[in-house]
Amino acid sequence: MDVDRFTRERAEGWDELAALVRRAGARPQRLGSESLLRLGRRYRAAAADLALARRLYPGHPVTRRLERLVTDARQSVYATEARRRSLRSFLATGYWRRVGERRTALLAGLALLFVPMALAAVWAIDDPAAALGIVPGEFQGAAEPGGGGELSTGEEAAFSSTIYTNNIRVTFLVVAGGVLLGLGSAAVTIFNGGFIGALFGLTIEAGTFDDLLRFVLPHGLLELSCIAVCCAAGLRLGWAIVDPGAQTRGASLRREGRAAIEIVLGTMPWLVLAGVIEGFVSPNQPPLVVAAAVGLAAVVPFWALVIRRGGQDHARPRDLARR
Repeated sequence: MDVDRFTRERAEGWDELAALVRRAGARPQRLGSESLLRLGRRYRAAAADLALARRLYPGHPVTRRLERLVTDARQSVYATEARRRSLRSFLATGYWRRVGERRTALLAGLALLFVPMALAAVWAIDDPAAALGIVPGEFQGAAEPGGGGELSTGEEAAFSSTIYTNNIRVTFLVVAGGVLLGLGSAAVTIFNGGFIGALFGLTIEAGTFDDLLRFVLPHGLLELSCIAVCCAAGLRLGWAIVDPGAQTRGASLRREGRAAIEIVLGTMPWLVLAGVIEGFVSPNQPPLVVAAAVGLAAVVPFWALVIRRGGQDHARPRDLARR
């Protein structure tokens, strides 16, 4: 059977299933008994079609359409009150699954943060006079070429307050920027990576990098990770508008909007932890080895949970096809 005939013969059922899923949402009981039975029948038929499409037309757009349709339908067919997870369950598993379910967006968020950071650092070392213009005035004394010396107590306090409040603000901005097709999220992340990279490069040129590193390492690795994760949420939001799949753009945006809100809420406790470290450990400027150890102790569990729990049970379409 060719793919055009396959689509023609089954498209009506798929469209009906998509309409029932939109009506049902997370509460299929609102459909009534007759429509509920039709939802179940259409879901089973679409799952069988998906199994056939995977075998006959792997990689074809119609197969990807069916994957999205069956995944969305499963959430309605198997929706129960148990899906209303407790806060403890969300923080233990739900948040990590949200972070890990779109690996491409997560990698893009990391790249948009750290690549501009590295490029800005190289630029600042090569042309410190130009790079100094994008560094806030309270840090320029430590960053000026040849300035030398350690960060003063006032500079440490200003740096701590500015960076902490900035990162809280950035986590919301990178998510909100997703409604601009993801371009806003990318722009905010690139700007912040560039600012931090320029500061690093200037302090390397000025000979104060060790002082800055001992201050930043304990909390900075975790804070930057949180920004990258929220950038990924914003990119997902933007992609939901660009490519809504079988859903309407509104439905696709609502789905990813809920995921973005969950990611922001789940990230907040980790930003608070970074803030505590920033307030009580970083100002003491511990030895570099100790600063690195504290930073790794904070960030390694974060990424270990993303890798370990973020890959669990993502409602895989392949599994659904076997039901």
